[in-house]
Amino acid sequence: MPDEQVQQQSELPLPFPELAGDMPLLPARMLNEFQYCPRLAYLEWVQGEWAESADTIEGRGVHRRVDRPSGELPPPGEIDSETRIHARSITLSSNRLGLIAKMDLIEADDGAVVPVDYKRGKRPHVPKGAYDPERVQLCAQGMILEEHGYRCGEGVLYFAASKERVTVPFDAELRALTQAAVDGLRLVAVGGQIPPPLVDSPKCPRCSLVGICLPDEVNYFAREQQPPRPLAVRRDDALPVYVQSQRAKVSKSGETLEISVEDQKVQSARLGEVSQLALWGNVYLTTPALHELMAREITVTWHSHGGWFMGHTMGTGHKNVEVRTAQYRASFDQAHCLRLAKGFVVAKIQNARTLLRRNWKAGEVPEALLDAFRQDIDLARRAKALPELLGAEGNAAARYFREFRNMLSRPEGADELPFDFQRRNRRPPVDPVNALLSFAYALLVRTWTVTLSAVGFDAYRGFYHQPRYGRPALALDLMEPFRPLVAESTVIQAINNGEVKPSDFISAAGSVALDADGRKRFIASFERRLGQEVTHPQFGYRVSYRRLLELQARLLARHLLGEFEDYPNFVTR
Repeated sequence: MPDEQVQQQSELPLPFPELAGDMPLLPARMLNEFQYCPRLAYLEWVQGEWAESADTIEGRGVHRRVDRPSGELPPPGEIDSETRIHARSITLSSNRLGLIAKMDLIEADDGAVVPVDYKRGKRPHVPKGAYDPERVQLCAQGMILEEHGYRCGEGVLYFAASKERVTVPFDAELRALTQAAVDGLRLVAVGGQIPPPLVDSPKCPRCSLVGICLPDEVNYFAREQQPPRPLAVRRDDALPVYVQSQRAKVSKSGETLEISVEDQKVQSARLGEVSQLALWGNVYLTTPALHELMAREITVTWHSHGGWFMGHTMGTGHKNVEVRTAQYRASFDQAHCLRLAKGFVVAKIQNARTLLRRNWKAGEVPEALLDAFRQDIDLARRAKALPELLGAEGNAAARYFREFRNMLSRPEGADELPFDFQRRNRRPPVDPVNALLSFAYALLVRTWTVTLSAVGFDAYRGFYHQPRYGRPALALDLMEPFRPLVAESTVIQAINNGEVKPSDFISAAGSVALDADGRKRFIASFERRLGQEVTHPQFGYRVSYRRLLELQARLLARHLLGEFEDYPNFVTR
């Protein structure tokens, strides 16, 4: 066969068949994303991911006026050379093309209709007047209009920042590029395999989904490339709001949450600055406030009066069913579960050993103790089954808590520690240190459960901790390496800094618990710890522990979806 014929055959289009049944229409704006980055389109359309950025907020402001419907689009037969059209926010679709588009503005020119698409930025000075993603999105609108019988040979891109209009002819080349984008995105979606991330691309830093996509981080583990640029780091301006006052009421007033006790307003919080709402005991949340929180994807967590995490309320939940499917599949694979579990346990022992070395009060940590931890780590790595791994973890935990008191400071001039601690016990804790540890673990479980739900996981199906009624097994799995770094570190700091005192505890029926004031101060210590930044040992950039938990959850998702071989646990230096 001649080379010319081979080349022609390789370029034959593979159109996607006409939609039927419950197959969804493809939004024209997704063609823009696909042309810009196929992975971005897959994340948004197939996996349901979304994140705001300054660009998306600015773009929504630009569209505020054109999103208000006005004017009418007459039938094709009623349009002639004298017709004037100024129709805003018109939605049309085509089953044959498999497309739907919300058009900002439709005008008329000599008997033809002209779609006008608003863009937030300035007109780029490029040969065709605009970049291909914007031209493809506009051309798709024109093709839909033609499907409805209108004559449409060109469109207009209006750039709000420079107040310039750019005419885009719908020539054969652009139509072919648009059809290729339609077919390409549909075939990728049906294939169920996320496209690989871009490599060292200048597109990534300004992408709103960079902290979800993790392009450099995935390439670092999958292709052994250089450490990533600090793309995943963002400021955590929103913080949890805790309400502990009994018979308190939380209501919505405009853009704020108002907290009142006995009809007296005691505090307020701007909704834009709230990441979670934690309610303790007998607290009333009004229906309008709950609806607004769910609409904004702000999780409400419910706790007993003593702080026991009872559950959480969120909106409709994350749409990324692919993550949960991969999670369930791996959870029934014993070899995969063991591999993940060994990583969790080894990282936990390593971080516990590091915490001891950093906080040991009487000189240096005995070398024999460090050697014993090394043996525990080797035993965990060699475990052939979960029971062996549990034994290795138990040995290390017993050894660690025997030495826990060596990380506590004596007040100046005192001969004894402010709190006596001999061993770890639970349910109920019998001394103040155990009470603090249990409370810190409960706070960390809550934080991990909310984080995993926000990423798209089922927090109740784990790999190391076996599923039981009401136990968030996956949250318990992923918190293992962070018990020393977040929970136990918070306890040590709160005691050594004098943030909690013996007088802050209540003893009853052989149980010890914090009182309301002590609990408030300890929660502040815990949240302060989550806000502290640490240098990531593999990526090299600094990130807060709060953001780090989300980063680790997303790395687990990327691992389970097959983007790299091993889940990278966080081990501090």
